[in-house]
Amino acid sequence: MMNSIKKGLQVGIKTTWTLGKIIFPVTLIVALLQYTPVLPWVIDAIAPFMKLLGLSGDAAIPLVLGNFLNLYAAIGAILSLDLTVKEVFILAVMLSFSHNLIVESGVAMKVGVKLWLVLVTRLGLAFVSAIVINLVWRGGSETAKYGMIQVQSDEQISGIGSILLAAIEKAGLGILQLAMIVIPLMIVIQILKDLQWLKKFSNGMSPITKSLGMHENTSTTMAAGLLFGLAYGAGVVIQAVEEDGVSKKDLTLAFIFLMACHAVVEDTLIFIPLGIPVWPLFLIRLGVAITLTLVVGVFWKKSGIISLKGSRTTYEK
Repeated sequence: MMNSIKKGLQVGIKTTWTLGKIIFPVTLIVALLQYTPVLPWVIDAIAPFMKLLGLSGDAAIPLVLGNFLNLYAAIGAILSLDLTVKEVFILAVMLSFSHNLIVESGVAMKVGVKLWLVLVTRLGLAFVSAIVINLVWRGGSETAKYGMIQVQSDEQISGIGSILLAAIEKAGLGILQLAMIVIPLMIVIQILKDLQWLKKFSNGMSPITKSLGMHENTSTTMAAGLLFGLAYGAGVVIQAVEEDGVSKKDLTLAFIFLMACHAVVEDTLIFIPLGIPVWPLFLIRLGVAITLTLVVGVFWKKSGIISLKGSRTTYEK
């Protein structure tokens, strides 16, 4: 047991260091940009396209914050805006597909998934889903009610030193939060591995992974992404690539699925305070993930672009 804990701790620290090198500078830069004209300029540039998505110009604010930072920043922005129920639902669907884009794209690239595939898949799903919902749904014109939530405005910070200190603090807290999740997770996973429980779980998951065109050794990667997300579940993904020999084909299909549907518990429940129905949100993500993965898998199989066995993926340290 102690050997399992020690090995899990080592893997957890290594994973935290790997992801921290992505998360810290990204969070620091975006936090600093919030005090410059850059983010307002990006929002103004996006605003003209909002009408096509069924959104007002103000809705660009949570979209930018959600993609540059995370869902919590986006939801904080939504709560400060007067939006319709339809607009809030469209934003929820879009942000479910496309959030924390810079960090999670970096994670995908670390395990060998191409950047263009990540961006095309996540941004494509976000924009297509918004357009479809806007065209199909005729209701939801009433003003959204956020219940008893009281939005508190951020403390005004002035001065270069104070701004830099606040940005460093935010980035540092992000690393601390990451370590508090990843390190215990990797310890537990290592214990489960040594007890052969994950092997049994993989065998139980094999019908599902096979139905999606993947081998059974991909089930651990899928489970981690579904439960913990692309960023926090990345430790398991990285370890699976290094130790389990997950093929390039399987890893790509797994990420295609997870880019559409990951962290299903947290990313679904987090939208409850917005007063929107979360079951349709969950079913849309799951349905799109299954359909997209099956379509891509069948296309690759018939076209011969990637062989059924695939090639072993090389993890970029």
